[in-house]
This record gives sequence, structure tokens and C-alpha cells, in this order.
Amino acid sequence: MNAPWSVHITQDDWHTLAAHLYPGDQDEHAAVLRCGLARTSRGSRLLVHDVVYAVDGTDYIPDDRGYRKLTADFTLNTAESCADDELIYISVHCHGGSDRVEFSDIDLASHERVYPALLDITERPAVGALVFARNAVAGDIWLADGTRVPIDRLQVMGRPQLQLHPEPRRPARADEAYDRQSRIFGDRGQHILASQRVAIIGLGGAGSLANEYLAHLGVGHILLIDPDRIEISNLSRIVGAQRWDARSLLTAEGRPEWLRRIGRRLAAPKVKIAARVARKASKIVTVTTVFDDVLEPEVAQLLKDCDHIFLAADSHSARRLVDAVTHQYFIPSTQVGAKVSLVKDTGEIADIFSAVRASVPGDGCLRCAQLISPVLLQEEAKSHGERRRQRYLEDDDVHAPSVITLNAVAAAHAVNDWMMMVTGLTSDLVEPDRWITIHPLTDEVVEYSQRRDPRCPSCGPARFARGDGKRLPTKVR
Repeated sequence: MNAPWSVHITQDDWHTLAAHLYPGDQDEHAAVLRCGLARTSRGSRLLVHDVVYAVDGTDYIPDDRGYRKLTADFTLNTAESCADDELIYISVHCHGGSDRVEFSDIDLASHERVYPALLDITERPAVGALVFARNAVAGDIWLADGTRVPIDRLQVMGRPQLQLHPEPRRPARADEAYDRQSRIFGDRGQHILASQRVAIIGLGGAGSLANEYLAHLGVGHILLIDPDRIEISNLSRIVGAQRWDARSLLTAEGRPEWLRRIGRRLAAPKVKIAARVARKASKIVTVTTVFDDVLEPEVAQLLKDCDHIFLAADSHSARRLVDAVTHQYFIPSTQVGAKVSLVKDTGEIADIFSAVRASVPGDGCLRCAQLISPVLLQEEAKSHGERRRQRYLEDDDVHAPSVITLNAVAAAHAVNDWMMMVTGLTSDLVEPDRWITIHPLTDEVVEYSQRRDPRCPSCGPARFARGDGKRLPTKVR
């Protein structure tokens, strides 16, 4: 298994767990986290599916070897439930103190007595324990191969995001190039940005702007995914695009169609242009480009290694995939874009809006909000030729209206919201599930909360926190 290990929990579960561990009586309390598991090249993440709270005096009782212990019945019943649901057993309890914490010798001895048996009972890759102080957490994870590893951090997946470590960490001083912005969120905030791996799906108008903003902010790694090449009609809205990228000498109107086809095949991929922009903006950024469809299984797997996803592609299949990754792997996402709606019969403008829809694990999703159409999912699954023959979709050769300033409004708001969230500056009073649309025709900003369907196949229990235990909704080969 890959190191380091971390634990990720939703904001709601964290608040409930913290209240259980610290009710104000200065005593010890306990619970068990039932977790999914995600393993990537950057480490292994325990994803809290739910929490089983130990009742004081019934499930958590005095111990003749130490202060308190979980009863054998409670431990066995919870371990068997983990085995049945293919989840990992992680016990938790609290100590006093604030910014530093570690297991006592008695704690570690109890792990040595109990955890080998729990590995046998659960038949899972790991079991373990966490111990909390007010602002710190330490972990002891036992792996099926007999090794033990600590946890690097516990991360609360909310707005703002919160990280707890065994002891305080002092980040290095921020590079002089980021002096002005680090005056806002400090060296620690700049270090967080530099450690982030952020994916952008779709490098058109909104995605190309988000890429430039992230690079200027000092994000350490940007993953760019888009299967398309630049066209002349894209030049007015894609940051950094040049006429030569679109092979305009070959593809301009009036050229023979055979020549235009050659030009379109030679045009630069959108991800290549975005990578050029990012590297020009930042000397520290690592850029990974994927000139392919995000629905390809091997491409979708790259998303589970990210810290955030910006979805700037408008297919319903991509929306469904990102919904699944957000709630299955606990990777927050933001759908970002702009739309100009026309009256079908007259061609007049019906509405113009920029949209920002941020989702964190535990909230509702695009499917719950009825922003994913089952009909369009079926149509998108057809080949290009089938769609054109059956005319189920609008003509692929007719481009939707798009203006760079509308995309800029959405991209700037989305990246700014993400930046405030990960650096911990977002107020606790901000609703975590707030979505907005900005309408320049009426000068309105509309806020609305996400819907949440408890039976949803994207964010409901069947997929929630399952990590590697559930297949993503990608193309089937």
C-alpha cells in the first residue's frame, strides 16, 4: 500500500463527531469510523462512510488495564458490520490537550492485543485507530501484510476545509513571486496551493481561464483533460490561443474542403495550448495533459488522485462521472460555465447566465438537482454517426453562442471560491451547498441550495465513500 495515509470526513460528520468527543465534560469518549479506501500514487485515503457512536457506560466502559475501553460486543458487532459492508474499521477516542496528541502506551498495547483479530474478522486491507486532541489527530493503521503506518492528516471536506495533524506544522516562507497574495492567506495558504493537484475537464472558454488563474495562484500540479483541437471559432474565447494554433491558413472559409480537413487534423489540441499558458504563468507548476475523453476508464482513474475538479465540459456523461468521483472518492468539484439560451423559433436571446456549482462530499449532486438528463445520457452513449442519423441531438456543427467575459465571470468566481475554501478563509457561516447563476441581462445573482435525493445513485449510500470498491461510470469496453 502507498504512503502516506490520511483520513477524510464530511463536514457534517466531523461536527457531529467533534461534539460527541468533546461534549464539555473533560472526559474521554469513543466511536468507530466505517471507511472506504482509495489508493493512488499520492497515498492511501480512508473515506468515512459513517460513524458508529459508542454509548458511555454501555459500549465504552472502565478498563482494568487502562482508563476506558470499547466492550467486546460493541467491537465485534461493528467489525462484523464492516466485513458485511466491505468497509474498514477505525476506532477513535479523545485525549486532553489542544495542538499535539499521541497514543499512550496502554493504547498501543490494546491495539497489539485486538487488531490482529480484527483483521481476521473483517478480512479488509486494514484496521486502525485515531486519537484526537482539540486541534490534532494521530493514527495507528494496521495493514493486512503485518505492517503498521501512521496517518499524515485528517481532512474535513467542507467549506472551509480543515486539516488536523499529530502536531503543528510550519510551512516554508512563500516565494517572493507570491508575496502579494500570501499577505492574504499567509505562507501556510501558499503552501497549500503549491501542494494541490487540480483537474480541469474541458479547456474551452471557461476551462482555459480557470487554468490561467490556477497557474498564476501557484498551484503545484494541473491536470488538463480535453479530446478536442482548437478551431478558428474558439480564438475569441480561449486564453492563449493563436491563429496558427487553429491552422487558419488552411481552415479559413473559402479554402477547399479537403484542405480544411487537413488543417483541422493539424490544429493544436486545446490541452497543449492550456499547458503553454500555465507554464508561462508559473515556474513551479507541473502540467499533465490528456488529449482524450475523460470517460475513457484510464483517464477517469486520474481524477481520483486530485484534490479538486473543475468541470468545464458540458456533456451529461461527464457530469455523471464527476458526481461519482466527488462522492465516491471525496474529491470536491465545481461545474463552471456560461450559457446563452435562444428562442428556438425566432433566434432571439431568452437568457444569458454564468453558472458556478460547487459540490463537496456529503452534499447533493448535479443528478439530484436534475441537471443530468437520463435521455441525454442515452443519446451521448451513441456514436457520432448514430446521433446524426437519428437527429436526437442538436446539430453538432452548429456552435452555441459563447463570449469570453461570460466565461470569465464564472471561472473567476469558481476559482476564487475554491481558493478561499482550501486556504481556510471561507467563513463557517457560508452554506456549503450554495450554487449561483449570474444573469447580466437582468443584473441578478441567483443563489440556490442543492437538492439531495437519499436514493441517488451518484451521491447516495451505494456509492458514497466507497473509493476503490465501486466502478466509476465510464465507457464500457
